[in-house]
Amino acid sequence: MDMNKLTLFVFLSIVMTSCQWTAKKLPDENRLLKEEIDKIDWTKVDSYPSVEQCDSLFDETERKKCFFEFITQNLQEELSLDTLIGRFEQLDTLKVLVTVQADSRIQLELYSFPDSLKTQTMTIDSLLKAKERNFPVVQPAIKRGLPVKSQFLVPLILNRQPH
Repeated sequence: MDMNKLTLFVFLSIVMTSCQWTAKKLPDENRLLKEEIDKIDWTKVDSYPSVEQCDSLFDETERKKCFFEFITQNLQEELSLDTLIGRFEQLDTLKVLVTVQADSRIQLELYSFPDSLKTQTMTIDSLLKAKERNFPVVQPAIKRGLPVKSQFLVPLILNRQPH
């Protein structure tokens, strides 16, 4: 009987201590999260915003090019239709900051403008705000599977006079 007790004692001792040998210390959740967040390059997206016409393109570079051409053409048409061309003799190009929100909303605003023309910017601002309301649906940029806000500058040509 002593041998059985001794065997049982040795067996239980091994089992109890072996659990401690294999038990691993779990890393801290907050530390893991911080490390993962630090790895992310927040200046780049996995896929650029897109519009329906560009969705069928598989090559990311071609889709990006298609999207920027679509945005530029849409804004350029708005400026042409509203006879803005020719009003700003001093400028040949406007820079518009286009913001695509994660919920697909579009915001358009002048990016840089000479101080001497500040009073005339109200006309352009009102055109851009009107265009925001009627802008075609834009799918937001994607980062790690989630829609994210993105911003970019679009140059718009005002004066197309041959040199």
